[in-house]
Amino acid sequence: MIITKPITYGSEAYKDMLALRNEVLRKPINWPYFELANTRHETEFILLGGYDKQHTLVACCILAEKTPSEVQLKQMAVLPNQQGKGTGAQLLHHAEIIALQKGYKKLSMHARQTALGFYQKYNYVSIGTVFEEVGIPHFKMEKVLSLPKAK
Repeated sequence: MIITKPITYGSEAYKDMLALRNEVLRKPINWPYFELANTRHETEFILLGGYDKQHTLVACCILAEKTPSEVQLKQMAVLPNQQGKGTGAQLLHHAEIIALQKGYKKLSMHARQTALGFYQKYNYVSIGTVFEEVGIPHFKMEKVLSLPKAK
């Protein structure tokens, strides 16, 4: 179980978020690391962190408005030792709830081909064909958001 918290741009938690994104998303593809100086555009984004019981950041993601009704999930990263344990699913679920609370009707993303199955499991559908981004295959995916049905 993780606790999802907002992260403030430029804070120590944000620096931890950059380190996590660099380690999980950039290092494996030999892409230049994020530095605080080249992320100023993220001040307008919703930054989310997923923390374990020891208050360690184990997952993160960004929600960036595309239109008043659509938000884009960006930079979703989960520590390798937390993958396959539901951590990513919990963070994704919390991101969807926050998007709904902010009035967004649709969540979209550019998903790495290796993550396609993960997002499909949570009812995201691929739109169009594979394309290259940061040197690797991606798919545009989206989901119309709705409140969970009462049981």
